[in-house]
Amino acid sequence: MSAVLHPAEAWFQPMQSAGLDPVMAVEAQCYSHPWSRANFNDCLHSGYEAQVLCGGDELIGYFVAMKGVDEVHLLNITVAPGHQRQGWARVMLDALAVWSRGQGAQWLWLEVRLSNLRAMNVYEAHGFRRIGVRKRYYPAHAGQREDAVVMSLKL
Repeated sequence: MSAVLHPAEAWFQPMQSAGLDPVMAVEAQCYSHPWSRANFNDCLHSGYEAQVLCGGDELIGYFVAMKGVDEVHLLNITVAPGHQRQGWARVMLDALAVWSRGQGAQWLWLEVRLSNLRAMNVYEAHGFRRIGVRKRYYPAHAGQREDAVVMSLKL
């Protein structure tokens, strides 16, 4: 189990292709259908905002977001299992909101699996509101598909 870190002991740094091994390890631990290395590399090569949150010698979490005209779309936000339920998702959402405002965005958007109630609660506590549902958006077990809840935050 990871040590409990305090915000003063953590820092953000840009995600880089050469440093994806820890990201890939966390991604595989957290998701039944994780992003591939190619997914991350495509985002990095496209210039998306991609940050890793580190503490000590550990990866706490990461996020990837795509800037639009007056909005930012959060594509992936993940907290490593040993650091979950310690407020790190909120730290990353705050950092993303600050960056987004600096880019002139007025809205943050995201999709979340309908079954991921814990994540929806985190987003709602951060001020996101449910806007709609994308039917059969996510891959699920045995070739099935799962709906996504679309959420937005006015910046």
